[in-house]
Amino acid sequence: MQIPVFTVDAFTNRPFFGNPAAVCLLENDLDEDLHQKIAMEMNLSETAFIRKLHPGDDFTKSEWFCLPTTISHKGIRNPGFQFLCLIMLQCLFFLEDTNSVLTFVTLSGELRARQVEDHIVLDLPLYLTYPQVLQEVEELIKAAIGDMIVQDLRYSPDTKKLLVRLSDAYERSVLEELQVSTQRFLSAEKTGKVKGLILTLKGNSNGKCKGHDFYSRYFAPWYGVLEDPVTGSAHAVLSSYWSEQLGKKEMLAFQCSRRGGELKISLRNDGRVDIAGRVAIVLKGNLTF
Repeated sequence: MQIPVFTVDAFTNRPFFGNPAAVCLLENDLDEDLHQKIAMEMNLSETAFIRKLHPGDDFTKSEWFCLPTTISHKGIRNPGFQFLCLIMLQCLFFLEDTNSVLTFVTLSGELRARQVEDHIVLDLPLYLTYPQVLQEVEELIKAAIGDMIVQDLRYSPDTKKLLVRLSDAYERSVLEELQVSTQRFLSAEKTGKVKGLILTLKGNSNGKCKGHDFYSRYFAPWYGVLEDPVTGSAHAVLSSYWSEQLGKKEMLAFQCSRRGGELKISLRNDGRVDIAGRVAIVLKGNLTF
């Protein structure tokens, strides 16, 4: 059996940056054990398994696809991350899919994406944040950033993400160089409601940082993700927060992980947000077994 496979870096136009993942194009479902073995073999942050929603369709003509599962290199099954739709759309356009908008059916619901010039645009819900009492999550924040100054603290109940805004006095380099011990998060989080931690910082329009409205890093050890290189779902939360803070609907963001990634953000009037990024296809081939 042969399965077409891509390895792709998302939210970047340079190989070996952004968010790395593998995409396998399936004609039929595979056994769960085989899913796991392939993901372990690929050894990337995520391996996505995509198949046509309607068996009679063609990968170059279908508008609807099914994303039944994504699996990390540690064998952890995930419900389908938004950034993978960006990656998969790029793969399908690489195969010359003729549709302008593609829809992916995942365990998290339907996700739509389209290509605009050299960017792939994800159509995501916009998640609101609400003030969070510091005392409830103080131990978790201490484990994450020590004695650094927190300027604002918010919680997104829809995504179970805690947003920690660092003081505007800090530069981007402080966030980039921060050493975070995510193993301590699991014991430090006592409320049971936090499943993802966002650290964020207001942008700096000077020097090399010109143009970025805000920066972030994202950690989710509750799902086996110590640090996610670039995260679409976290920016669906960040977009809501920073739009309110900056009074802007069009923003440019940068996630300051080791690999780094840039995201273009556009809030819509229907309560959703378009998050766009570029994609670099690193490798294309076939799995044979």
